[in-house]
Amino acid sequence: MSRVTEIRYVGYAVPDMAAERAFYRDAWKLKEVADRDGMIFFAAEGSEEPYVVRLRENGANRIDVIAMATDTRADVDALHDKVVAAGCQIIASPHDLTSLGGGYGFRFFSVDGLPFEISADVARGEKREIERWEGVPQKISHVVLHSPDHKAMVRFFIDVLGFKLSDWVGEYMAFLRCNEWHHRIALVPGPATLNHVAYDMLSVDCMMRGMARMKEWEFNVAWGPGRHTAGNNTFSYFVTPNGNMVEFTSELETVDFEHHEAKVHTPSARTVDQWGIAQGSPETMPKPAEDPGLFQAVAY
Repeated sequence: MSRVTEIRYVGYAVPDMAAERAFYRDAWKLKEVADRDGMIFFAAEGSEEPYVVRLRENGANRIDVIAMATDTRADVDALHDKVVAAGCQIIASPHDLTSLGGGYGFRFFSVDGLPFEISADVARGEKREIERWEGVPQKISHVVLHSPDHKAMVRFFIDVLGFKLSDWVGEYMAFLRCNEWHHRIALVPGPATLNHVAYDMLSVDCMMRGMARMKEWEFNVAWGPGRHTAGNNTFSYFVTPNGNMVEFTSELETVDFEHHEAKVHTPSARTVDQWGIAQGSPETMPKPAEDPGLFQAVAY
């Protein structure tokens, strides 16, 4: 069955491009790989994806695209047909992509209005082995989204895009997988918007070293360090200069993609932070607000 198999990148539009560019390059430690067509591209050095973040300057802070992978061009076409049948608005039908890395893909708005891309045949970037203590992101780990009807959105990701349910925290948060990793997408209630993008670190040591670097660049942790229950991953959350939330994480659980049985975790302070030592809390992080770019397509 045709399905999404990975997260590729997230494209942001931000009012202060210079500050966001410096954040990802100097503090977050992604590698700037291109500056073209008014957009800046950043790669994670432990990933073969040609880039994981794309920035564009704009008067309003918004999400331009959340890009996902599938295996073949035939899968792109099949998923396009399923997305159409699900009633989603198509931004661009399957075609050869001219964006950095090329490939073949299509774009659509979810029923909430957030823009997504599904692609295959994208050129591979340079990947290197990350060493202990470097404290640099390996790759995108997962993306968390708010939805006014998060249960309906869970069904969409499962029934249309081929994800599988890994866990729930109460009825509030759903964790979905598209490969062996416990989750690549998570969904929570709220106005249609991105909550955060998480990046895998090689180890807890690397996460802590990354936190130390963030402190040196005067970016204080918004919540962390801690360890979640669902996925058993460590966490530390930060806010970018333009108000976007990002996470360092490590030791995310791997599961059997086909046969892992979902569990329901009872919400509690120790469910969201098993260690119980984190500075801050979800309540102290930025409150979600509806993305100002819903149902507004941008050029590639």
